[in-house]
Amino acid sequence: MVLHVFNPEHDIALAANLSNFTAPHAGQQLRSDLGMLPALWVGDSDVVLVNNTAEANMVWRRIKHRVQRGDVTFVDKTALAHMDISHVEPWGWDLALRDNLRRWGVKDDALPTDDYLQHIRSLSHRRTSAALLPLLQMKGTCGQSFECRTTDEAVALLKLNTPSVVKAPWSSSGRGVRFLSSSSLSSPVFNWLRHIVSTQGSVMVEPCYQKVKDFGMEFESTDDGIRYLGLSLFHTVNGAYAGNVLATEAWKCDQLIRYVPIDLLHAVQEKIIQSLDVGEYRGPFGVDMMICAMPEDKCYCLHPCVEINLRRTMGHVALVLTPDNDDTVRVMRIKLNGHYRLSINKLRR
Repeated sequence: MVLHVFNPEHDIALAANLSNFTAPHAGQQLRSDLGMLPALWVGDSDVVLVNNTAEANMVWRRIKHRVQRGDVTFVDKTALAHMDISHVEPWGWDLALRDNLRRWGVKDDALPTDDYLQHIRSLSHRRTSAALLPLLQMKGTCGQSFECRTTDEAVALLKLNTPSVVKAPWSSSGRGVRFLSSSSLSSPVFNWLRHIVSTQGSVMVEPCYQKVKDFGMEFESTDDGIRYLGLSLFHTVNGAYAGNVLATEAWKCDQLIRYVPIDLLHAVQEKIIQSLDVGEYRGPFGVDMMICAMPEDKCYCLHPCVEINLRRTMGHVALVLTPDNDDTVRVMRIKLNGHYRLSINKLRR
């Protein structure tokens, strides 16, 4: 029996790297309100871990027609010790989730080892995307990323490249990301840099580009290699996820080739499959990208690796909800009005 878990606090848990990790309130509420999300892609005999099975069933009745599925089995943590769980598929693996599942009765043979968890955490460090980025560089692309292991290194780079984006090695939905320039190096900024270097070992410094469009490519690592799944067109507000377009691959490609050639997109996709080494990791992952305006050259370029998410993403969720034809285009959002709710509406053109 396969157990599915939606743990959206995963990225923050990776940074903390603690067995007894307590997620921020927003993360706890998101997990509680949308814990049923894996029901969109589970197998027929799989189960989904939720906080409240009655609420999960109520939400599922409202949205299950989107994927033309029947009933799904939801369980809470009190049921796990009495179930024969052979495999667990979470949103993302981290130490806190593994140890919670163990405390709730899931047997060790269904859970990852310490070495596997450390492997995932290491690969999830932003230096992985920084190392991949040069391998994806070709005509029509842009992007640089530098790892600074001291505050002085980061400050020196900020003074050379203004403005810049400074990122904590492990961060989530806009947390741990700041847009800085040499004129913004105040005492609070210095303190923030020192804190990140002290707790996470380094900071990443990147040039700030004039972003035109966010998007990503979604993949899956299997025993047979990396498999491309599809494009993800999404929207962010202050670095935080705001929504995804639900459309066919052809429609999404049409939106992007207004700015960059289709051959470039295909070349980057193939290069990721050939060049990215995820080692023993098996599961979904996404590579976030962006289209950037280059005013001096009066053109657009592709930043092919803003970050790598070594986990399931909302882009994967959007792919599950892909419509059948090019004329149907919807927008999927997560809205907060007392509780988080998955909203799907027609795209206004």
